[in-house]
Amino acid sequence: MTKPFAGQTILVTGASRGIGAVTAALLTQQGARVIRMSRSAMPAVPHTIDLQVDLVDPHARAAAFAQISERFGVPEAIVSNAGAFLLAPLAETSDDLAREQIAINLEAPLALARHFLPPMQIRGSGSHVLIGSIADAQGFSGNSAYAASKYGVRGLHDVLTEEFGNSGIRFSLISPGPTDTAAWDPINPDAHEGFTRRDQMLRPADVAEAIVFVLSRPAHVQVNVLRVGAI
Repeated sequence: MTKPFAGQTILVTGASRGIGAVTAALLTQQGARVIRMSRSAMPAVPHTIDLQVDLVDPHARAAAFAQISERFGVPEAIVSNAGAFLLAPLAETSDDLAREQIAINLEAPLALARHFLPPMQIRGSGSHVLIGSIADAQGFSGNSAYAASKYGVRGLHDVLTEEFGNSGIRFSLISPGPTDTAAWDPINPDAHEGFTRRDQMLRPADVAEAIVFVLSRPAHVQVNVLRVGAI
């Protein structure tokens, strides 16, 4: 069986569960050497390299990025998936909560791009995938800090696409609708009117397959923005 990612090193952040875990598994099955990065411990999986690091910590993430560069060089692709979800009214969104959302959802992907994109540009090839959200283009009540961070992710994607245009790097923003992950456990959307029920949400595999799709396009094809929703 042909393995489209054979010989490629691909970095996936937020890989301990949900979309990141399924994405890492699919890429591994298709031949990639996957570097899984997560704040939480990850069960051992053959053919992966695991780094447990808190991407909110500037020193920890810088050390982890340097370790990857030294041991494995520049990955062929980056899937910047790590993130956090907050649902709270504006009046209950403290400065600390807002900073937490921005730190993991926006500051960490920016730092990751800053470390790896310049050497990708020198090499003249690579793929950079950012995981956005339906909330990066549409406002929802109780979503102020999360939406601010995800609108920022969309802005980051647009700027990177422009700044590194004609470099040989492909940029994709994948923006899924509500996805049935553990992020919804404390919220219990089924109990709230107006929320998408969990059995009607996307599955992590739906989003992971979209990520694999954009990465597997021919080198001259860039899927700039892909919005994924359930029907």
